[in-house]
Amino acid sequence: NIYFYQIKKCNHNYIKCLTNYITSDTILFTRGGGKVKKSVYSIVLMDDVVDAVDRMAYSLGTSRSNLINQILAEHLSFITPEQRMKSIFGEIEQLMNEDCFRIIDRASDAMMSIKSALRYKYKPTIHYLVELFRGGDMLGELRVSFRTQNRILIDTLTDFFRLWVALENKYIAEYFDGRIICSIDDGKYTRQFVRPKSEISDEKAGNAIAEYIRNFDYVLKTYFENIGSEVISETEKAYADCLKNVSEII
Repeated sequence: NIYFYQIKKCNHNYIKCLTNYITSDTILFTRGGGKVKKSVYSIVLMDDVVDAVDRMAYSLGTSRSNLINQILAEHLSFITPEQRMKSIFGEIEQLMNEDCFRIIDRASDAMMSIKSALRYKYKPTIHYLVELFRGGDMLGELRVSFRTQNRILIDTLTDFFRLWVALENKYIAEYFDGRIICSIDDGKYTRQFVRPKSEISDEKAGNAIAEYIRNFDYVLKTYFENIGSEVISETEKAYADCLKNVSEII
């Protein structure tokens, strides 16, 4: 959800020679809690140029304004939030390119879907949806869900999610001032990724998210493999083993 606050702004003398315009500031409040400031400009462009931009924007699944913003940023060697998200997703896709995971075409510049099969009755599919935020304290959010109407499976998944939250609180809550932002809703799990206090590269950010999903998937499958036996102890052991190799806690 993005809230727009427009504030009147005086004319910029340095741009008058290039365009007749009216401009206002737009502050975008993103889901991650950050602020992305943009301004609205009215500029004069050739119709043929606009048509070409619109065709390219349509093919890329983005807006005219966003495409122009990206073109100008690339020309000026300025890194936009969209470029960072593309770079992070590229790293995630490269690291998740394994037999047990399947990358789904991205629905938007800010989202990526990943699927994994679970060895259980009716072979349910685990759906991981990653959303990156443009700014703020949160790097992004992971949403885990299953396409199933099986009540027993839903209840079992909810039990696992509760155990996962308990393990995170036990082992890594200290890195987040004792509070991990997550939620459980009838077989669905949501977890926000905290942006590290020290700036990290897109490569490290993508690696951290990919690690989290791979570890979550492994521990989840370990849980289902041990249902009816030492499920809690085996699941905790799997979680602790995964944590030893984590490069960045988010």
